[in-house]
Amino acid sequence: MPDISSRKPTNIIYTGVAGTGKTYRLLQIAKQYTNYLPRVNDKELLGQLLQPLSWRDVVCLIFLDFKSKKQDLVKVPEIVNHEFFVNKAAQNSREKNLSNTAWSVLQMHTPANSKTVSYKNRASQAYFDKDNSGAWYLLPESMDLLSDLAQQLAEFQQAQRENSNQNQEFRQQRFSLVSFHQAYGYEEFVEGIRPVMAASDHTTKSSTQMSYAIQDGTFLKLCQRAANDPEQRYAILIDEINRANVSRVFGELLSLIEPDKRAGMANAMMVHLAYSGRTFSVPANVDIYATMNTQDHSLAPLDMALRRRFHFIDCPPQPELLPVIYVNPVNSETGNSETVDPAETIDLAKILTGLNNRITQTLGLDAQLGHAFLWSVNTLEQLQTALIEQIIPQLAQAAGGQITILQYIFQDEQQPISAQFIQDSQALINNEVNNLASPNHPNRMFADQHSFLGQTVSASSYKINADLIHNTAEFARPVVYERLY
Repeated sequence: MPDISSRKPTNIIYTGVAGTGKTYRLLQIAKQYTNYLPRVNDKELLGQLLQPLSWRDVVCLIFLDFKSKKQDLVKVPEIVNHEFFVNKAAQNSREKNLSNTAWSVLQMHTPANSKTVSYKNRASQAYFDKDNSGAWYLLPESMDLLSDLAQQLAEFQQAQRENSNQNQEFRQQRFSLVSFHQAYGYEEFVEGIRPVMAASDHTTKSSTQMSYAIQDGTFLKLCQRAANDPEQRYAILIDEINRANVSRVFGELLSLIEPDKRAGMANAMMVHLAYSGRTFSVPANVDIYATMNTQDHSLAPLDMALRRRFHFIDCPPQPELLPVIYVNPVNSETGNSETVDPAETIDLAKILTGLNNRITQTLGLDAQLGHAFLWSVNTLEQLQTALIEQIIPQLAQAAGGQITILQYIFQDEQQPISAQFIQDSQALINNEVNNLASPNHPNRMFADQHSFLGQTVSASSYKINADLIHNTAEFARPVVYERLY
């Protein structure tokens, strides 16, 4: 597990086949970027909430707080007297001109087409506007920009409600978890122009209209939080990074994520973002962790420029983590546990190792099975279910349904048809035809019809043994599974 106390930025991609615990690693890393603060009084909770926030964030937080109490319109005195504003002023040792601060923040972040506010030095992003009565409100299109603040407010309010519980902890997440997919792009990750629904008349909300606004993506929001809190480390966690066109998702940030190109580093770089034109640099306290599936060759290959910017850590299957199944661990007469006969046990580690050895020989390393396929298996019935519903279908797809490969992997070649895990449909039909052709078989007259039917079945079609599916005959006994070792 990485040491996040290091000040050097970390870029890591965990690679491996499916089921090797890559996503689990991300979830474990997430815990290192989560603050579990002990029970504190409300004043200390409030201080922890406000400390990393700018004045603009504090004013937005006040509007969100009023909105959670069903109040949309807010006057400036209500803002200045709100506990968030008062406590932020105390943190900054401010006592005078607080109303001016509130007015400045509000006017600076109004839209250029506002009918009630005239202001020269507007910021690029609008959050507020004022109605004819002098009351202020949050622009509907700004709500998507404030999702992180809304989450922090919800966590603060929950901590306040449960503060009487001695075991209560206040959790502060310093990470964002995203899953890449084929349609994921720069607009979701960095910034983009997206449609927003806004009320055409704020006071009556009688109708809505669609407009378009530049909105920050997941990574940009995280970077903004990290820049405001330089003493803490933040992380973006990306699951299945190679399911998207990574070069398109990162865009001009591809150069900025290099450790020595981060803000404050030796070769720091800044760029103008594609949509807003804002200058931007990735903070040095942002780490990037991702997972990459090496098994699915239909996924997009990683750009070589991106590969150079990450350390790759292989996550191989770990059969040693799997248990031994005890099929009959208790004496049925006395009810007492006894020493189990080795013949009555199934070693899942040996099964996975044996299967993967033969898979590697026939299909290559990237077709191996991860230990997660057998992770929750504790009984013979659960093993059968894992084989039938997950393992055999996956291997059949990897092998293109080739019977000879599948039967080699499951050690079926020298076994009678009745004891094979994977049966050849053609061989089953031929076997049935031979039985029908027997002089003593009552349905011998149908032998020619079955022989013709057999000619229409592809030699590569396979069938899972019905006895395995129904837990009968050979497959009700542990010894047959030892063949997979």
